[in-house]
Amino acid sequence: MNIRYHVELSEAERCELTALVSGGKHSARKLKRAQILLAANAGASDEAIATGVAAGGSTVYRTKRRFVEVSLEAALSEEPRPGAERKLTGREEALLIATACSSPPVGRARWTLELLADALVRLTQHDSLSRETVRRRLAENDLKPWRKDMWCIPKVDGEYVARMEDVLDLYAEAPDQKRPVVCFDESPTQLIGEVRQPIPAAPGQLERTDFEYRRNGMVNLFIFLDAHRPWRRVKVTDRRTAVDFALCMRELADVHFPEAERIRIVLDNLSTHSPGALYATLPPQEARRVLRRLEFHYTPKHASWLNMVEIEIGVLRGQCLDRRIDNCQRLIAEIAAWENQRNQSGARINWMFSTKMARTYPNTTFKES
Repeated sequence: MNIRYHVELSEAERCELTALVSGGKHSARKLKRAQILLAANAGASDEAIATGVAAGGSTVYRTKRRFVEVSLEAALSEEPRPGAERKLTGREEALLIATACSSPPVGRARWTLELLADALVRLTQHDSLSRETVRRRLAENDLKPWRKDMWCIPKVDGEYVARMEDVLDLYAEAPDQKRPVVCFDESPTQLIGEVRQPIPAAPGQLERTDFEYRRNGMVNLFIFLDAHRPWRRVKVTDRRTAVDFALCMRELADVHFPEAERIRIVLDNLSTHSPGALYATLPPQEARRVLRRLEFHYTPKHASWLNMVEIEIGVLRGQCLDRRIDNCQRLIAEIAAWENQRNQSGARINWMFSTKMARTYPNTTFKES
């Protein structure tokens, strides 16, 4: 071991490390590094320190070196650990999820890690994939193919991949105020009232709510989310007809993005989500004026999870709607407060799939004409 690193703590540093060790509210590794520095400052040899704190000689050496060469904070913190690059690219992970959510091969009751690895080898350029690689990527997305409560995904064919790449390419673009990317979806919500007033929480007592409730009808939520900046908008409507869709699209263009030259909208394949809805609702010249500034990008069928706004809807339900709200006026006020807080805090969706990766295509046989 190189013995040229000598630890000399200042009084402030010694007090800080002593308080850290006596407090005991830090990770075991950090406490051990603090003990190493205190022992080294007291003049103990590396061998004595290693024995006293039950650490390896290399740990003692590295801790002293980082203190001398960098700082006390660096000596107490973890060093960056090298690791191999992820085996699957962003697109390949999306393809894995789509495959895991599709029907299993003929003759098999469910997908297994081995079957998924083999399927992905056929669909990509990989020569082999381990079951551990597949397991980790599925775990990151909270998917369990052996369970029955899975999404229903059709066969992953050329159209599926084409639409998937179209959407992911939009997400990967640099922000452009003149050509924003807006994710759109809708979600029905019940208005639920109390039959009996809840009993408030008290020390040692949880809030108690009667299991009976009163249904006060349904409303619809139209949700917009900017893919590249912290902005979202939720509009509450009584219905979700083609007329409501058309009016929302006009509001998006004229009110929320009046300066945009073209708005790229990511949406699913619901029958009302079509340019024809605007012509059926607005005068022809008005419909044409609005549509000239809109550009629809549809997710693959039964793959709305590729729409970033699906995640935002989950956040909305978890943070704001996970309770009983009995009337539309209160619902609008509560959602508006949530929306304003999210926008003001700069909240963004941490999208996992990157399009700056190698392309993947289904295993299709082409015949020459």
